[in-house]
This record gives sequence, C-alpha cells and structure tokens, in this order.
Amino acid sequence: MQLELDLQNASTATDLPQYEQFCCWAEAALAGRRARAQLGIRLVDESEGADLNRRFRGRGGATNVLSFPFEPLPGLADCDLIGDLAICAPLVGREAREQGKTLEAHWAHLSVHGVLHLLGFDHQNTIEASEMERLERDILCGLGFPAPYEE
Repeated sequence: MQLELDLQNASTATDLPQYEQFCCWAEAALAGRRARAQLGIRLVDESEGADLNRRFRGRGGATNVLSFPFEPLPGLADCDLIGDLAICAPLVGREAREQGKTLEAHWAHLSVHGVLHLLGFDHQNTIEASEMERLERDILCGLGFPAPYEE
C-alpha cells in the first residue's frame, strides 16, 4: 500500500497520535481496497468542528469525525486522492473517557471509520451499518485493538 498523508494539526489538544499512527490506521483501512491513496487529516478543536458540521451537514455542534470524499470533475483522469477527514480532538478524548476506551483505540477507530467513508462505505441503513461495523471490527482487531462496538 502506498499512502500519501497530509496531517494538519489545528487543535490545541496535547495528547494526539503521531503521524506514523495515522498512517498505520489509514493503511489498514485501505488494505485490499486501494493500492495507492492520498488523503488529508485535519485535527480540529470544537469551534472549527462545529463550523464544519454546520456548513457541510447542516447540524449544530461538533462531531467526532467528518469525511469529505474527493469527487473528480467529469473527464478528470483517475487519481489517488480519496478525500479529507476532519477529526475533533477534544471530542475524541471526551468520548474515549465516557465510553471507557483507551484514547489510542478511539483515535484508531475514528480514523478507520473516516477512511472507510472516504472509500464509499456508509451507515445510512441497517445493512450498510452492519457491513461497515464488521469492517471496522475486523480492521481494528487486526491492529490489536478491541472491537469498537462491543461492551
């Protein structure tokens, strides 16, 4: 797997994963699905996360991860760009504590979840949700993390 990752830190949070960790999680989500990929991950605080959520989803407040799949213009040759993720760092930390998960496991889960969205996976109905959750579980367990949706 050949990955080109642009990691931007616009967050004031201090307990963030390293670049190599994001690469590992993204590569695991891409394995067997893409031979090459380019993506961006922007770590944001709640104000920017809320602004993005309002502007692009019409919803109030920040959410943990937003995905922005790349949509090429008609006639544009195939490229490796799959899109961008915005991950709200303070929310990731708060959710990990509330859910009794390690911070690293939750970061890995949300990174994998976001990359799967960039690849076209979704959870708008129970069939899609079941497939996406199965993929997330398989990928995260393969990385040595516990299954994300089980107690």
